[in-house]
Amino acid sequence: RHPLATFFHLFFRVSAIVTYLFCDWFSNSFVACFVTILLLLSFDFWSVKNVTGRLLVGLRWWNQIDEDGKSHWVFEAKRVPAIAASTEAEAQIFWLGLIICPVIWTMFFFSTLFSLKLKWLALVIAGISLQTANLYGYIHCKLGGQKTTSRVISRLLGTADVSKRQSRRFSEDGTEEHGKTGTR
Repeated sequence: RHPLATFFHLFFRVSAIVTYLFCDWFSNSFVACFVTILLLLSFDFWSVKNVTGRLLVGLRWWNQIDEDGKSHWVFEAKRVPAIAASTEAEAQIFWLGLIICPVIWTMFFFSTLFSLKLKWLALVIAGISLQTANLYGYIHCKLGGQKTTSRVISRLLGTADVSKRQSRRFSEDGTEEHGKTGTR
């Protein structure tokens, strides 16, 4: 069990949302509110990507740039069942927090856009970007990198070897890594 990781998985996310909603009540400084919320979003992104995903569901993802300047996305999943690494409740909290928060930030985007509070738009877009980047990475980890999606694509398109573009490695700690190569 990882109660501290579960707490921080939700703490930074909820704190950023609550601060966004009530920042005008506590401070008249737009810059202070902007920086505070952006720091909370950044702490959330880092902690989910590097700590809570690995502890709560046994998943991790990252990006590497090789010598040629090509971007390689690596999606890692433990081979042991996720329930053995954590409890079912922790996994549900992880996924609910990962899915619900980008939806909330998307609602903030439309409310900011329609209320013409355009100075907050950059912050809301940063919130959406950071939240959906983690969601995207963990969905690919859960699906086995591109393995599952490339099989589906190859069946639909009738091509035999879509998965040639991906690499698959096993590391010493019993995790399976799936790489997706692409350029930015």
